Amino acid sequence: MNEQQQAVARACLAGAEDGTRSFPEIVGTLAQAGFEGYAVDFRRAVATYYLPDGESLELPARAAGAPVAARFDGAMIEAAIREAQQQAPGYTYGGFCRKAVQAGCAGYVVSFSGRRALYIGRTAETHVEPFPDPPAGAGRPAQA
Repeated sequence: MNEQQQAVARACLAGAEDGTRSFPEIVGTLAQAGFEGYAVDFRRAVATYYLPDGESLELPARAAGAPVAARFDGAMIEAAIREAQQQAPGYTYGGFCRKAVQAGCAGYVVSFSGRRALYIGRTAETHVEPFPDPPAGAGRPAQA
């Protein structure tokens, strides 16, 4: 992984955490830099960015601000995702992370080629969220 790719990953994480970049912008930027996806681990407060050749970069992420609930609540995860997708008034990525851990989400994996995100509970329960179809004539994914 070259220095430029590392800088892109760092900038995307910072942009998510400070609210200056949306999920679609982050996905587009990372994909253009050659990444195939990333994962966020709420228990360890880390984000890992993956290249197709197996190289990865692990970065410290801001803690979610609450422990991961023992019970996985798929409906709560879906509600948090919809809020993010719609950029509901008051939406922040930090708020999304807090809601996710309160719903028992221990982390999530985003696959650009798979066009989906997989939300994982402490007991390995999952919620799969396909990227919404882009509007006609538009580019790549738009999601939470």
